[in-house]
Amino acid sequence: MNRGILAGLAAALVLLVLAGASLFTVVQTEQVLITQLGQPIRVISAPGLHMKVPFIQTVISFDRRLLDYETPGEEVILADQRRLIVDSFTRFRITDPLQYYQAVGSAEDAIRARLNSVVTSSLRRVLGNEQLLRVLSSDRGRIMGLIRGQVSDEMRGFGVTVEDVRLRRADLPEENTQAVLSRMKSERERIASQARAEGAEASARIRADAERDRTVLLAEARASADRLRGEGERQSIKIYADAFQQDAKFYEFYRTMQAYRESFGNGQSRLVLTPDSEFLRMLRQAPGG
Repeated sequence: MNRGILAGLAAALVLLVLAGASLFTVVQTEQVLITQLGQPIRVISAPGLHMKVPFIQTVISFDRRLLDYETPGEEVILADQRRLIVDSFTRFRITDPLQYYQAVGSAEDAIRARLNSVVTSSLRRVLGNEQLLRVLSSDRGRIMGLIRGQVSDEMRGFGVTVEDVRLRRADLPEENTQAVLSRMKSERERIASQARAEGAEASARIRADAERDRTVLLAEARASADRLRGEGERQSIKIYADAFQQDAKFYEFYRTMQAYRESFGNGQSRLVLTPDSEFLRMLRQAPGG
């Protein structure tokens, strides 16, 4: 009886071991490849409980989610001989486990090393035909599209689908950065000097125009003043002449009185004259009728 129980227990244990070795679970984030004695047999992508031949067949799991890979910074020479330090990241997915296994095996690091080589080569090829301004402008999307297309074509033979390749950083080397900054400073100084020179030229032109207008205005004003003054003097002489012709004796008397008033008006004037001087004639005798 004891032997029967022990045999039953042994059989049950063997069945449990066989069942454990035969059954396996595929989760939704995985896909598996079944190999038999190292040879791939089938791919299972549907999640759930599955069976295999115990001890002969092996289950190799592959992640079916979107995977990331970041390349380290690489120095790239552009078409205009500029140098850039470029690093990127790649999003990819294992879509054919059998082809992936046959190409690089089951290790995930193997595909990352291959992906690094492919992405770096594509970066050098594409950026080697582009100029710096295009890489740093809105044309960058087109450039990344070219890189993504080349990487996707090369990685398709590894059972991998490349979803996206992006340039994360594109910087000038330190020595190039200083050279660019120096050129930018020189260019700004040149522009500032040109602006100052143009401003000085405009200022001199405006001053010259203002000085010319001032000279013209003053000349016209002097000419007008001389003309008016001459006209006034002409009229004054005419008036005096007309007055003198009307009464010459009165005009002579009037002018003499004016001279006396100007000479003796302040009471402190001194004149050295002879008594029979013509200037004193009106003081010696009254004018005739």
